[in-house]
Amino acid sequence: MTGPQRPQRERVVLAQRRGARQVRTRTEVVEQTELGAAMIGGLIRAQLGLAVRLGLVVLAVVGALPVLFGIDPIAETTVLGIRLPWLALGVLAFPALYAVGRLYVRLAQRNEDDFLELAGD
Repeated sequence: MTGPQRPQRERVVLAQRRGARQVRTRTEVVEQTELGAAMIGGLIRAQLGLAVRLGLVVLAVVGALPVLFGIDPIAETTVLGIRLPWLALGVLAFPALYAVGRLYVRLAQRNEDDFLELAGD
């Protein structure tokens, strides 16, 4: 006498939902498909462009300082007994660089948030 017969296994497959997104962008990025690589490349280009633009602004401002200090009345001006060029280079430059750094971090985070929103499923 044999035991009770088991029903034959049947594979159940969920049907494709109508209106479901065909492209899963997060999967595309994780699996590094062609679309995912293009998305990551876009993020890298955006971050690089931001860094280059802010770097050029800093370079232009710092590069213009010697020209500004070359003007005789400005070079000889004193504030609290300190000549203006030394005051600008020793005191004012650091908060300005800090502000540019904070701006870069904020804008870079915005780029990454936009990328994550795009890649979200």
